[in-house]
Amino acid sequence: MSVIVRDDGFHPEDWDGPITDLAPDTDPAALPALADGTGLIRIAFPAFSDGRGFTLARRLRAAGFAGRLRAAGHVLADQYAMARRSGFDEVEIPADLAARQPADQWQARADWGRHDYRARLKG
Repeated sequence: MSVIVRDDGFHPEDWDGPITDLAPDTDPAALPALADGTGLIRIAFPAFSDGRGFTLARRLRAAGFAGRLRAAGHVLADQYAMARRSGFDEVEIPADLAARQPADQWQARADWGRHDYRARLKG
């Protein structure tokens, strides 16, 4: 069972349409074609140390993808702000990770836009 993390905390799965799953080694040249007509794209994070999914998310948004973008797998609460800045709308984590890192740890990073270095530079 998975838990969906958003800025306001934990949620059950609420998507009932088709999901396009991408591996972290997806060829970036294929992304523009994927951005058209897909409602939800889920990018796999096989390990918390594998950041390729952040790059794919940024490139999908740059290609015009306006649907729901989900990071799935081994993403830690400490990485939530980076996930949101990269273009992810939400994170899907396994139930055992949610038990070790409860919702309050994720929500502590939910003000991700305010703590961006660019926001600090604008003062």
